Amino acid sequence: MTALAALSRLLTTLVTLFGVAVVVFVVIRVAPGDPIAMMLPPGATQEDIDRLRALYGLDKSIFQQFWIWVGGILLGDFGTSISLRQDVLQIVLGRLPATLELATLALVMAVALGGALAVIGTLRRARRTETAIDLWNGMTLSIPDFLWGLIFILVLGVVIPLFPVSGRISPQLDPDYLTNFLLIEALIRFDGAVIADLLRHMTLPALALALPLSAIIAQVLKQSLKEVMHLDYVMLAKAKGFSEVAVIFREALRNAVLPTLTLVGVQFTFLIGGTVIVEKLFSYQGLGNLAIDAVINRDLPLIQGIVLLFSVLFIAINLAVDLAYAVLNPRLRHG
Repeated sequence: MTALAALSRLLTTLVTLFGVAVVVFVVIRVAPGDPIAMMLPPGATQEDIDRLRALYGLDKSIFQQFWIWVGGILLGDFGTSISLRQDVLQIVLGRLPATLELATLALVMAVALGGALAVIGTLRRARRTETAIDLWNGMTLSIPDFLWGLIFILVLGVVIPLFPVSGRISPQLDPDYLTNFLLIEALIRFDGAVIADLLRHMTLPALALALPLSAIIAQVLKQSLKEVMHLDYVMLAKAKGFSEVAVIFREALRNAVLPTLTLVGVQFTFLIGGTVIVEKLFSYQGLGNLAIDAVINRDLPLIQGIVLLFSVLFIAINLAVDLAYAVLNPRLRHG
């Protein structure tokens, strides 16, 4: 990526973030509901209401509130949560690791399952196995992630209680770690008990998020593999006596995976967004669960902080995908 392209990308990012900030700030203030009224008991006086409005800056015009908020962000101050009475940035950054770990585990599951189905479907193309895989992908894709979550709670949490259906970790463990990236830190410390407990709690919500994405990956990658299998260099490898499996993994896969890489990057952003409902279903203490609570409580500063952080994540992921695509595609790398 040239310096000019990098500068253009940076300017585009800043404009995008500013646009998101404007839309979110205006929309949540136009929506019905008074956050101050929800904080006070029924017998509160008008003087109490006015004092709290002044405390949170809600007595000013929307234009003034917006620029005060933007000025605070530039100084690292995202405001104070109305419902939790804590610094918004600290709350959001405290919940972010849980969501990132859940989304990453779901992505790993989706890539592993989707990739395996695509390879098997390519090896068994034009046979009943490929038809069965296509039917499975269609069924999996037609069921949204939150419905998969409900199915898993009922089947694997109630009828056959193999996994816990709420929380992130068992209360009796409560590891005293340096960060809130519990799974990553447990892996670094080789803490087997914590790793096992975290994975047991994360399995069902991660699988609910992963299944629809795995179907998309399987469909796109299988189609790309089938197209690549007819190219000259693949036919040459077959002529040299390589097995079908060796041809796919040594020759076809590295070129067929490029369109899938872009797809995975785009879908990963939707995967993070999908954690909102799934985290609430499983009472998973992540950013999505926090977002729903913030909306219910009309916690304007907290909603703004969460949405802005989601926007930064989406932009960062898309940028990383573009860079990875340029590295893996020789034509773009040498262009």
